[in-house]
Amino acid sequence: MAALLALASLASFATLCAVRGAPMADVLVYRAEGTAVVHGTDLYGFTVTRWRLPATYPPFAALLFVPATWLPVPALKAAFLAGNALLLASLIALSARLASRRPPSPPLLAAATAAALWLEPVFQTVLFGQINLALACLVLWDLTRPPGARGRGVALGIATGIKLTPAVFVLYLFLRGRGKEARTATASCAGTVLLGALLLPSASVAFWTRELYRTDRVGKAWIVDNQSLQGLVARALGTPAPGLAWLLPAAAVGAAGLYLAARAREDRHGILLAAFTGLLISPISWSHHWVWCVPLLAVLLAGGRVRLAALTAAAFTARTLWLVPHEGDRDLHLPGWQQVLAAPYPLLGLALLAGAALRAAQPVPSDRISSASTMR
Repeated sequence: MAALLALASLASFATLCAVRGAPMADVLVYRAEGTAVVHGTDLYGFTVTRWRLPATYPPFAALLFVPATWLPVPALKAAFLAGNALLLASLIALSARLASRRPPSPPLLAAATAAALWLEPVFQTVLFGQINLALACLVLWDLTRPPGARGRGVALGIATGIKLTPAVFVLYLFLRGRGKEARTATASCAGTVLLGALLLPSASVAFWTRELYRTDRVGKAWIVDNQSLQGLVARALGTPAPGLAWLLPAAAVGAAGLYLAARAREDRHGILLAAFTGLLISPISWSHHWVWCVPLLAVLLAGGRVRLAALTAAAFTARTLWLVPHEGDRDLHLPGWQQVLAAPYPLLGLALLAGAALRAAQPVPSDRISSASTMR
């Protein structure tokens, strides 16, 4: 029954994509990057699709996209659809491991995958053909491996070499006292940079000296698609360039979030706090970057916070950001009550950090102290 539910969910999604003529635009960007590598053309000089999307990842990522050139576009889109469905199931299983629960049974995993597909960040990831689920799986698999496992940190370094944003977890490991893993991740990431420099020297010079700092190439920071602090502040102030009005709060949130993550009583909470801190302070966090809602829901459910988990799932399913006027520059002229609808994820992320701060201020129960002393 659960397998049928998963198949029905995936079939409904595929039908919706076909009816809407979903272009899976990011798949086309990745394919164009692979093509640029194969033909030796300018990796950061092209744009594709009617949205004129450029390459924005480091050269190492482009090397990984070369196999995307081996398939015709329809087959490539089908492969991304199936691959992301499998990655979603993997992320759910890894989320159970993060929450210190047994791996879900096949029927439960199928049912959970069918339901999670309709969370807005997951839905958008699959719709665009994005790699967010792959990166989250790499990071979460590495961070939840048993202590002493060989090569802990390598997968995190590779994920960072692909898209840079997972670097927040490397900093988290340093602050958490897991220096060996952090150094391994740093070395692994450096290896990806070196490989990119050896095979794509011109593109590497262009990316690390110029393209990395041109955040405007990624997209407009003020549109509702951007669910970072910068997007929230830009829309609230009605300005496309909030400057210090965003940078100062982002610095404060980044410092507070990583402090709370480093001092979290349980590693699962620390990992989630690091993830949401990174999403908040990044200049641009598109709504589909928030696939970390999946492990968040798993940890809430494992902790018996069923009502809070239901409210969180509703927030990530309601799609309120798409209900406000957002054609042209209307994102910059929203009335106050619509600002809340336009920024559900950063507001939820801030609430998560505030809740963690309140918990950190509470004294540790005496039974936990006794238990910790006994374990030592």
